[in-house]
Amino acid sequence: MFTGNPFAELSASIPPVVMQTYIVVMVILVASGTLFDIVHKKSARYFFNNWRNAKNKATQQVSGGKMVSLAVQTAVVDGLTSGEFCNVQRRIAHLLTMYGFLAYVITTVIMVFWYPTPATPAPAILPQLWYLGALLVCLGGYWFWFFIRVDVAAEGNSPFHVVRADLFILSLLASVTLGLVWATLQATGNSWTNVFLGLYLIATTVLFASVPWSKFSHMFFKPVAAFQKRVAEANGSRSNLPGPADQPEIFGSARQQPRHY
Repeated sequence: MFTGNPFAELSASIPPVVMQTYIVVMVILVASGTLFDIVHKKSARYFFNNWRNAKNKATQQVSGGKMVSLAVQTAVVDGLTSGEFCNVQRRIAHLLTMYGFLAYVITTVIMVFWYPTPATPAPAILPQLWYLGALLVCLGGYWFWFFIRVDVAAEGNSPFHVVRADLFILSLLASVTLGLVWATLQATGNSWTNVFLGLYLIATTVLFASVPWSKFSHMFFKPVAAFQKRVAEANGSRSNLPGPADQPEIFGSARQQPRHY
């Protein structure tokens, strides 16, 4: 089961071009949703103003070579290893979810566009990575949702208390979980396959179409904020800024509505 391309099997009832078009539409929704977030919520203005203020308060110049070094550090420490998380459990959960989601999305695109039918069999490693990626998302995501969230772990609130800020993680978990269930049922020839396929498509559409209202786009903003922080520390302007306790959350906490300034 874990070596079969679920999308190739689906091509018997849904033409590959329909699946490919759906993916293109989802990419467009993410891009347009992120642009909406930048323009309507003035995210780009916030980053530009913050960068300009930091530059005006700088006490020393940062060379081009140093800027490249800071960019590499940001990519490796904050991007690849999620170094901004001090809590080890939260960091591990985030990494599991992030790398699982990347593997899941990338293999989906490859299988749908390059190996869309049984006549073009995909290398066994691709569906294996697809299942593994989905399982990693579920492991990291459900671990975070039920055990690591601040209001659950520290405040003792119910894990079923939901606010709008939870839209991204919940739609992500719903999409991946339903995808796994659908693929498993399809491989076993279960009569519920089409039902879960429909639910999978609904959850996936919500995930990618809700970018303007969820925290999806924050994954694009966080590296920029991390880079700005490193530059501010390098040019001396960060010493003139308020401490972390006095600064507003750029993106909102795990249980707050996303905020933009």
